[in-house]
Amino acid sequence: MPRLKEMMSVYTIGMLGYSMIEILWRGFTHWTMGLLGGIGFLTLYITEWLLKGKCLLRRAATGCMLLTCLEFLTGCIVNKIFHMDVWDYSEQDGNIMGQICPLYMLLWFLLCCFVMPFGKLLRKRIGYIFVSRQIEL
Repeated sequence: MPRLKEMMSVYTIGMLGYSMIEILWRGFTHWTMGLLGGIGFLTLYITEWLLKGKCLLRRAATGCMLLTCLEFLTGCIVNKIFHMDVWDYSEQDGNIMGQICPLYMLLWFLLCCFVMPFGKLLRKRIGYIFVSRQIEL
């Protein structure tokens, strides 16, 4: 049960955190971006743990590729299948189907450079909370 609470906490932080980043960046967000933000942060959180001991640039590059794949998949579902038109990178150089582009891959990489160390700190904090609660019971 502690692992489920940990994952739900991480998802919620990612959902709220990414929604706030998007509001600061674009001035608005869409509910689907909150869902994607939660999945994305949870993915980075797990990836950071799986790659512990590797240099930050490698972890960030891996996170960037995973986030780009999630963005592409989500874009194909949300924008192409359901026609919600949440984003469109068609005007960006090097875009693929208007869903991903090199500029945003670079931004994902930079975001990962900050978010992945935060995930490591968060894991230490959440793990500490769960251990102390188990001892109290």
